[in-house]
Amino acid sequence: MTTTPLITSWQDVRWDQVEAAVHALQRRIYRAQQRGQRRKVRSLQRLLLRSTSAKLLAVRRVTQDNQGKKTPGVDGIACLDPEQRRLLAQDLNLGRRARPVRRVWIPKPGTREQRPLGIPTMSDRAAQALVKLALEPQWEARFEPNSYGFRPGRSCHDAIEAIFNEIRYRPKFVLDADISKCFDRIDHRALLDKLDTFPLLRRTIKGWLKAGVLDGGQLFATEQGAPQGGVLSPVLANVALHGLEEVVAAAFPKTRTIDGKIKRWTPAVIRYADDFVVLHEDLDVVRHSKEVIAGWLRGTGLELKPSKTSIAHTFQEYEGKVGFDFLGFTVRQFRVGKHHPGSNGSGQPLGFKTLIKPSKAKVTAHHAQLREMIRQATAAAQKDLIARLNPVIRGWANYFRNAVSKATFSKLDDRLYSALRHWARRRHPNKASRWIVRRYWRLPQWDFGTKEGTLATHAQTRIVRHVKVQGGRSPFDGDWPYWASRWGHYPEVNPAVAWMLQAQGGRCAHCKRRFFPGDDLRERHHKDGDRSNNRRSNIELLHRHCHDAVHRQERQAASP
Repeated sequence: MTTTPLITSWQDVRWDQVEAAVHALQRRIYRAQQRGQRRKVRSLQRLLLRSTSAKLLAVRRVTQDNQGKKTPGVDGIACLDPEQRRLLAQDLNLGRRARPVRRVWIPKPGTREQRPLGIPTMSDRAAQALVKLALEPQWEARFEPNSYGFRPGRSCHDAIEAIFNEIRYRPKFVLDADISKCFDRIDHRALLDKLDTFPLLRRTIKGWLKAGVLDGGQLFATEQGAPQGGVLSPVLANVALHGLEEVVAAAFPKTRTIDGKIKRWTPAVIRYADDFVVLHEDLDVVRHSKEVIAGWLRGTGLELKPSKTSIAHTFQEYEGKVGFDFLGFTVRQFRVGKHHPGSNGSGQPLGFKTLIKPSKAKVTAHHAQLREMIRQATAAAQKDLIARLNPVIRGWANYFRNAVSKATFSKLDDRLYSALRHWARRRHPNKASRWIVRRYWRLPQWDFGTKEGTLATHAQTRIVRHVKVQGGRSPFDGDWPYWASRWGHYPEVNPAVAWMLQAQGGRCAHCKRRFFPGDDLRERHHKDGDRSNNRRSNIELLHRHCHDAVHRQERQAASP
C-alpha cells in the first residue's frame, strides 16, 4: 500500500490542482460503473482512497467547508488550525478503529419531538468524507432517476416538478408516505450486502455503523441505523432505499389495454430522501403499491409511518381531503370553467388546472417566525431589525418562488406590515401615526427602511418556473455545458449570487475552478473591502476556502 507523500504546508496547497485530480478520478469511477466494469470501479476507488489530493480535499471539507465544523465529537475537537489540518491529512487512512459518536438532540420543526444527531470525531469525519468521495460517483451511476434527496445537482424542486409532469394531463391518486425513523432503523447487514464493496471498505463502514453512541455520559450499542450527522450517512440512506422505484415497477405490467387504448400502467414513484409519493390513476394500483413497498422495506429493517402515510386524490375529494402536501408545497388540481379551460398543449380543454402552492403549515410557521423576531426586537434599532429579517424573508421566498406563490407573497407582506406597524407604535406610544410613518417608512413607496437599506418583501421575488434536471444526469458525467446552463436557476440561490454565477461562467473568480453543481460553499468577496459597497463591479463569487485565502493574502500584504 502506498503512503501519502509529505504535505509541507496547508497554506501552499494548490486547491485547483487538488480538485481537478479528484474530479478526474471520480469521473472515471462513474463511467466504469455505467459500463458495468466492477473490477475497474474497485481499482479506481482504491486509487482514490490512497490519493493525497483526495485526503486533502476530505480534510478541507470537514474542517473548513462544513457548516457544522465547530461541533465537537467525543474527542472534544471542534476547530483545527492549518498545521493540525496538515497532520490530519498526512495521517488519514482507513481501517482504524472507529470511535463512538456523540448524541446531540435538536428540535423537529413544527413538533415537540426531537431529532437525534450523531456527531463523529474529527478524524472519523475526515475518513467518512474520503470514503464518500469514492462511493458517491459509483452510486450516482446506479441511483434511480426519480430519486432527488441528498444528491449533487438535485433539489426538492426537481421532485416537485417531477410530480407536476406526472399529473399535468390527468388527475391521479397518490400515496403520500414517510418512512418511520429511516436513519435509526436501517439494517446493517442488508446495507453492507447492498454496498457490495471490497473488504477494507466494508470493514471500515461496518466499524462506523457499530461504533456506538455516547449520550449523557452513557455508551449505547448501535445494532441498527446510520447516525444522522455523519458525513457518509446521507449516501448510506440513499443506498438502503435504492430499488424502491424498481420493485414497484416490477409488480405491475408496463402497459394495459383499456377501452381499446394502450395505457401506461406502471405507477410513478418520486422519492426525496425518506419521503416519497406513488402516483397512478387507479386506486387499486396505489393500494397494492403500498403493500409492495411495505413488504420490501421490511427486508431493510424499515417500515412506513402510519401517521404520515395516506392516500389522496389530486382533483376529487377522497377520505375528506383533496390534494396532498409534499416538501412544503400543496399539490392540488382545481376545476376550471369554460372561459378558463385547462389545456394539454393541443388546445383541448381538460376541465382542471394543476396548481402547486406553499402549504398552509409552512405559511403559518413562517409568519409566526417573523412575528416572533419582530417581538423580540422591541429595543433594537431599525437597521438591526432589517438585517435580521432580510435573510429569513429572502430565503423563504426563494424556496417558494417556483410555485404559484404571488398571492401568498402579497398576503405575507400585508401581515408583515401589520406586525411592523405594531412594533413602531409600541416604541412611540405618544406619537401620531403620521409621525411614525415618516420615521420608519420611506414614502411614497412605503418601504420600511433607513438610509443604510430597506426591508426585503416577499413580493419582490420574481416567480420563475423551475426546469427539472434530466432523469439520468449527474455532475460526475463531465457534461459541464449542461450543468453550466443550469446555473442561476436553482430556486434557493440568492438572485445576486445567481447573477454572479452566470457572469463568471460558473467558475470561482480566484482559482478558476468550476463550482460543483448544488455546491453551497460560495461566498461573496468585496474587492475594495467595503461590505456596504454592493455594486456588481465590486463583488465576485469565490469558494469559501478561496475567500479565506484571499483575505489571508490581503492581511500579509498589509502587514509591515
